[in-house]
Amino acid sequence: MKYLAAAALICLSAAAQAHRYHAGLTDISFNVRSGSTEIVHTYMTHDVEALLANLYQRQFDLNDPDDEAILRKYVEQQFWLLAQDKARLPLRWVGMTVDTQSVTIYQEAEATPLARIGAIRHGVLADFLPDQVNTVNLNEGGAVRSLTFVRTNPEQAAR
Repeated sequence: MKYLAAAALICLSAAAQAHRYHAGLTDISFNVRSGSTEIVHTYMTHDVEALLANLYQRQFDLNDPDDEAILRKYVEQQFWLLAQDKARLPLRWVGMTVDTQSVTIYQEAEATPLARIGAIRHGVLADFLPDQVNTVNLNEGGAVRSLTFVRTNPEQAAR
């Protein structure tokens, strides 16, 4: 049984490495109605599953609340927003959706305008996939600015 599990993990890891481009997309925008900054991350499902299998040596069901909690902890260790004074802004985990192609994660900086964000730290999957590229689109009143994060550059000024 141990050999079968090890073989499955190797296959998952190989599958994650098999496609040529590893990317994440994060959209950050201010919701005027709620007064909060909303964050939406999108990653490839097989990359997320391979990461978790590699970290925990087991298969994950991302629709299971316990497994979602493990992914949540990982994301919160790899992605955060810093205020202008360098203090970490609190992010609320709103939830996530999963399908065969993508994992979409929803977070919110409650009662926080985009102008309060001084820097962004985005290392999701970059610790596992050396060629991971995470793009952040900052939407400020319809004007979108994009930032690119890679393993060697996980933190950038938001302004």
